[in-house]
Amino acid sequence: MTELTNSILDPKNLRAQIRDGRFLGPTAGHGGDALQANLVILPGEDAQDFLRFCQANPQPCPLLAVGEPGNPALPTLGDIDLRHDLPLYRVWRDGELVEEPIDIADLWRDDMVSFAIGCSFSFEDALTRAGIPVRHQLAGRNVPMYRTNLATRPAGKFSGPVVVSMRAMPAADAIQAVSICQRFPLAHGAPVHLGDPSQIGIADIHQPDYGDAPDIRPGDIPVFWACGVTPQAAIVAAKPALAITHAPGHMLVTDIPSGQADRRLTGVHAG
Repeated sequence: MTELTNSILDPKNLRAQIRDGRFLGPTAGHGGDALQANLVILPGEDAQDFLRFCQANPQPCPLLAVGEPGNPALPTLGDIDLRHDLPLYRVWRDGELVEEPIDIADLWRDDMVSFAIGCSFSFEDALTRAGIPVRHQLAGRNVPMYRTNLATRPAGKFSGPVVVSMRAMPAADAIQAVSICQRFPLAHGAPVHLGDPSQIGIADIHQPDYGDAPDIRPGDIPVFWACGVTPQAAIVAAKPALAITHAPGHMLVTDIPSGQADRRLTGVHAG
């Protein structure tokens, strides 16, 4: 088994370090097998449309939990305070990225609704245990992510392209990875594409739209999974007055073991 050097395996310890400002980096390889989550926070006026968008696009936007309006907790996922418990956030105004703070307490409002969306980092522990190296983890880097020509299903004001994450690996590992990831529907499930990146609109695989450049070796196959950064592309298109998200790769780490997650995890309170 290959392990990330200095990995923080306990999700509660990791969140405590994040809350105290002692951990600021990408969360890939940390938190053990805990389910990780993308985050979208919207004012109540936009929450119902976004809920419908997630329901219409379950592979890029698998819902783990939806918060009560004005409540920064997600009790079904752990002892969480969304104002403090991610290492890096993004703040969007009218579809424009305006800030990347490490805390959002000063932006919180009593009408904010939070959406926790499954993350591919949740199946990486299973890949590692199967002997499939996750190279961005081993290098201490962020996973590469790309906008594609695959379209989401629109809902209300939200629409846009599917964003994918990519992990390059030998063909035998890619076949095994497909089988493993099918067991993680709340972490985007099986890949959406294998092979030629140009077929899904990626012009240069070495220049990701988000994250770090990939480690691609001779004989590798690029393997692409739907990614929870997809809502950020939808936010750019929808232009809500205010939106808060995670920064790509800087996730909410929950207390839920990834192998125990199922569709009953979601509590919906957005409408």
